[in-house]
Amino acid sequence: MIDCEKKNGFHTFTFYKCISISNPAILRHRIRKQAANLQIIGTIMLTEEGINSTISSVSKENLNKMIILLEKRFGKIKFRRSFSENKPFKRLKVKVRKEIVPSGTNVSLEKKSSNYVKPENWDDFINQDSVITIDVRNNYEVEVGTFRNSISPETKNFREFNRFIEDSKNNFENKKLAIFCTGGIRCEKASALFSEKGFDDVYQLEGGILNYFKKSKDKKNFDGECFVFDDRVTVDKSLSPGDFTQCFACRRPISKDDKNRPEYTEGISCHNCVNEKSDDDRKRFTDRQNQNLLNNKK
Repeated sequence: MIDCEKKNGFHTFTFYKCISISNPAILRHRIRKQAANLQIIGTIMLTEEGINSTISSVSKENLNKMIILLEKRFGKIKFRRSFSENKPFKRLKVKVRKEIVPSGTNVSLEKKSSNYVKPENWDDFINQDSVITIDVRNNYEVEVGTFRNSISPETKNFREFNRFIEDSKNNFENKKLAIFCTGGIRCEKASALFSEKGFDDVYQLEGGILNYFKKSKDKKNFDGECFVFDDRVTVDKSLSPGDFTQCFACRRPISKDDKNRPEYTEGISCHNCVNEKSDDDRKRFTDRQNQNLLNNKK
């Protein structure tokens, strides 16, 4: 397990809270000011459905102070810690969005009815014959790492997940559904989508893969690493930064072997996006990469 008491690096807290927020746009300015005063970087997303955040600082004390400030508004917050020697975010962003997880639907989190499975019990739970395990993340995340024998929805983004349920619902009848994601927030919305389709026997991994990495003893059913939405790109089972980097053209994770593929050009393209970008895109990426190389020489 990674030592989060280290001092030479960045402490990171990841958390979400599903709670009704009446005026997130008004609250945004106050929270941004509080975070900036505490020299916190990262991303805080506010919606009418709740808050979703990953924040980081060299000072663990400042992160604890930020949690206390947020708890005065939102109540008790459960958060997960990790540590990185490198800076995981470039700056602070506080955003206002319509949904806590964009789903392309009007379903409310109030319609969710899932149960929570603690990470210590997850392996035994998903090994039952009556359970179907579903990874609710996107396909590029699944390729980095996932639970053995789990089903991938083959989605490019979460907006496609509702269609996956509709197309697959006949396979789920009379089964328990075990769902998981990175930190738990997408499972909250996925549970609501399942409930709307009439599936109420849904169980989600409490705290997601990151909590499983932290609390499960042997992590025997997970293969690979976990994609995270910051400059670490991935974390391994000890919650240390993983072996993947990121394509600066499409922001998807790439392995060391991917960099040896003919489609890869640093800062310009990878095998995932080489056929997705236009000539104008590639020219813009080339100009940006050349400028970055010049800046690094200074």
